[in-house]
Amino acid sequence: MGIFTRFRDIISSNLNAMLDRAEDPEKLIKLMIREMEDTLIELKASCAGVIAGRKKLERQNDSVVERQEQWHTRAGLAVDRGRDDLAREALSENRRFADMADALKQELLEHDDMIHKYQEDISLLEDKLHTAREKQRILIQRHIHARRKRRAQEGIRRVDNFESIARFDDLENRIERMEAEADLV
Repeated sequence: MGIFTRFRDIISSNLNAMLDRAEDPEKLIKLMIREMEDTLIELKASCAGVIAGRKKLERQNDSVVERQEQWHTRAGLAVDRGRDDLAREALSENRRFADMADALKQELLEHDDMIHKYQEDISLLEDKLHTAREKQRILIQRHIHARRKRRAQEGIRRVDNFESIARFDDLENRIERMEAEADLV
């Protein structure tokens, strides 16, 4: 069983090493920012939907309040004419519309709370997005600098390796031989 575990660990470590080499920090940062932007768009769309729903509720509430006032006026007219039965019916309708108006006002308050929460979330995400873009700029500059530094170090290592020094020594020996031959002639 130990062989299979070791084999799995070796494959896992090699795959992780390959993935680490394949990752491009610039692309990953851009992807994360794009995901944040998409989330922001979704939040704004949801907030717009809640605002539209609130406006619809306001129109319904205005209509219900207007109907309530009409029934209140009718109740007053019925009392003036001595029609108590019509007055009771009008007051009953007035109460029904008043209850509807109260329910709509409660829904409006709930919508206001949701809108306020959405606006806070949007503001917070916009701040995070701004910070992320600043970090993106800095991290990309650091990544470019690190790549250039690594290339320079690789170039120095190529020049600094033993083979280059051996070739240089070989060329120096040839030149010394040529000078010695020239002195003999």
